[in-house]
Amino acid sequence: MPMPSVVTANRLLDGIVVYLAADGSWTEDIAHARLAKTEEETKALEAEAAQAVKERKVVAVYPMDVAIDSDGVHTLSVRERIRAAHRTTLTKDWYDVPL
Repeated sequence: MPMPSVVTANRLLDGIVVYLAADGSWTEDIAHARLAKTEEETKALEAEAAQAVKERKVVAVYPMDVAIDSDGVHTLSVRERIRAAHRTTLTKDWYDVPL
């Protein structure tokens, strides 16, 4: 049985990591991502995300496996944990750090 998955991307406006939500919007919170439990559902999410790419809302779209437990949805790889924590883009805080 395949692992559940979500579709992730980067919002084109600011580069923030986002996830395709149940209502078709993009959310920064993986807990609100729409889950795909089959390969067919994953392909449907990818097709929906491809439209958002065409509309220049997001870039770098891809599905990723997740784990689900009593605490919610969790990424499986270190890379995706870093992305989910939104530590991959510069924020104002970075500019305030003395060099």
